[in-house]
Formats: sequence, structure tokens, C-alpha cells
Amino acid sequence: MTSTKPSSAADRKPAESAPGAAPHAGTSDPRALIMNNLRQSGIFVALVVIVALFAFLTDGISLSPGNITNIVLQYSYILVLAIGMVVVIIGGHIDLSVGSVVALTGAVSAVVVIRQGQPWWVGVLAALAVGIAVGAWHGFWVAYVGIPAFIVTLAGMLLFRGLTLRVLDNISLSPFPAEYNRIAAGFLNGLIGGDGYDAFTLLIGAIGVAGYVVSCFRTRAARIRYQQPVESFVLFVVRMTLVGGVVMYFAWQLAHARGLPIVLIILAALVLVYGLLTRRTVFGRQVYAIGGNLSAAMLSGVKVRTVNFWIFVNMGFLSAVAGIIFSSRSNGAQPAAGNMFELDAIAAAFIGGAAVTGGVGTVVGAMVGGLIMAVMSNGMQLMGVDQSLQSVVKGLVLLVAVAFDVYNKRRAGASR
Repeated sequence: MTSTKPSSAADRKPAESAPGAAPHAGTSDPRALIMNNLRQSGIFVALVVIVALFAFLTDGISLSPGNITNIVLQYSYILVLAIGMVVVIIGGHIDLSVGSVVALTGAVSAVVVIRQGQPWWVGVLAALAVGIAVGAWHGFWVAYVGIPAFIVTLAGMLLFRGLTLRVLDNISLSPFPAEYNRIAAGFLNGLIGGDGYDAFTLLIGAIGVAGYVVSCFRTRAARIRYQQPVESFVLFVVRMTLVGGVVMYFAWQLAHARGLPIVLIILAALVLVYGLLTRRTVFGRQVYAIGGNLSAAMLSGVKVRTVNFWIFVNMGFLSAVAGIIFSSRSNGAQPAAGNMFELDAIAAAFIGGAAVTGGVGTVVGAMVGGLIMAVMSNGMQLMGVDQSLQSVVKGLVLLVAVAFDVYNKRRAGASR
């Protein structure tokens, strides 16, 4: 007669007791992995399909070195706005004023640098100060007065558009000095040589891939340690190889064009910083807690007013960064700058997996959502599609993304 001894708590710590088994744990069923993480995996699949579709429809022009560089330059400010917007949406809010703030900060910078003749960096600091002040204005009304963010930022959209017209006297200002223009239109090329290509761009791409692999490996080890489901080690290696190959392909294309865009370095730094901020800091966890369940967050001792205030200050700061990049790229400030930017940023966040009700979303997802919008817009422009039809397509994509989010919630509710 045999008996089975109940497992003890010590037996349920496989990673600590047998660390060598960790890399080989997990499932090899791709369908199970995709279905278990449908919200995030779906946008990556969609991005790959859209890139492949437009590469086919444009005979490969969309993947040419020059066009990839143009995509980076043309949509960098939308991606910057998407980083701040996804944090706002995770917190359960919305910001309709970012386009007007982009215009106002660019206008202030233009007045300081072009009209008053100050150095370019003074204009940058002035724009950042105005953006932070605008964010504090919004944060005060939302966090401490209790007016819904939708109303506050709708008023801000009108208010700051009007202030832009006043600051510019309803005329455009240009051009900026070369140093300011270099922020969005400059490239790093030839720093460490290269025969017909920029070796520095390839080096940065390789460092990015190495950092991504190390980060994913640490995340995988942590999930195994806490007995959470992970993919098999073989699939993990395949995924790292595919991602690394794609990144190095785009780095190779950039290296054969004009080198590494400075604005791409700014964007990468923001993604890295805000990725850590949202996932590894107390502030980031509190933003998720407020958006996921406000009552529970308050009962847990989260200072909701303070967190909400800084969410909007952060959005104002990133709107100023986007305003600097946009005015630098356009080499001037225009009263109508930033028109409809808020809708592109909101669309990028929702397409990237953010939930309408808050509490869900990632910075990386918002970047992928923004890239989907960028690749679609760029591809349709290359094909000569009419502007009106482009708006129809982007509107439908946004609707499908939100419907997908609703479907995920119902599916998750049904499985409980």
C-alpha cells in the first residue's frame, strides 16, 4: 500500500530549489500563449500584417531606407504624445488638449528664439516650462476641484488654441536657427565610421537588442519564480531571434540612409524611462490602481489627488516635448499646428491595448499602436489614397481596436 504525501510550501518553489530547470519550463503551444495574452499579442500580429501588406502594395517602397527614416521623423511627436496619453488613460482619464498645447509650446519657443533672438536652448526651456504649467493647470482642476478630465481638457483645447493665436499674433514665425532645427531633423552619422553605412547606428541597434533580451530573460525568470505561465524556452529563443532580426533590419536600413535620427534617440530614452516608471515604481503602480479600481485604491491609502495631479503635469511636459519636436521639424510655429494631434495620440493608446475604463495599458503597446497608425498613413500616402479615405480607414481601425477591447473583457468575464 502506498500513500501520497501532501506537497509542502517548500515544494512549490521550483525556481529557488532547482534554478537550472527554469529556462526549460513553460508551454510550447503558440495558440495557448496567444489566447492567454490576446490583448497584447494581437497588436504585434496586427503590426506585422500591416507592414507586410503595405510592403506588398507599394512594391517594397514602404520598407526602403529613406521611407523608414521618414516614418520616424514624421510621427515621432505623435509617439511622444502617445506615451503621456496612455498614462492618462491608464489612470482613467482623457486629455483632449494636447494638440493645442503642442501649438502653444511651439509658439512660445518661436517667440523666444526667433522674435526675441534668444539661444535655441532658452526656447526649449521656455516651451518645457509652459507645458509643465499647462499640466499643473489641468491637474489642479481635475485632482483638487473634481471636474472630469474630459471637460477640463476640452476647455483647455479651446483656451490654449486661443492663447497660441495671441502669442503668435495670428501669423507664422520662421525659421529657427540650425541648432534648434537639428533636434528633429538632425542625424548622427559617421561617429565610428562605416563603409557605405553608419556603424554607430548598427551599434545602437545591437545594444538595444541586447538590452531587450536581458530584460525579457529577467522577466521570464521572475514569472517562473512566481509560478506564472511562460512560453517554452525554445519559443522564447525563437521570439528573441525574430525581434532581434527585425530591429537589426530596421537599423541596417537607417544606417544605409542618413544615419541615426536624433529624435529617435529622444524617443527611445522616453520609452525606456516611462516603461520603467509605469512598471517598476510606486507612482506607476498607483496609476494602475486608480484606473483599475478607484475605491480600492483610496481604501489602500493611495493619494489619489496627488497622483492625478502629476499625471496631468506629466502629460503637459510630454506635450511640450512634442511641441518642440514638431516646431523643430516644421522649422517654425504656426497658429494651426497640432490640429487633431490629440485624436492620433488617443487612437495610438487604444489600438495599443489600453482599456477604455482605465487600469490597463502599456507604453510599449502605445508605441506599437502609434506605429500601426504611422505605417497605415504612410502606406496610403505612398499609394496616393485620398485624404478623406485615409480618415475613414483610421476611424474604422480605432473602432475595431475598441471593439476588440470590449470583446476581451466579455471573454475574461465569461471565463471566471
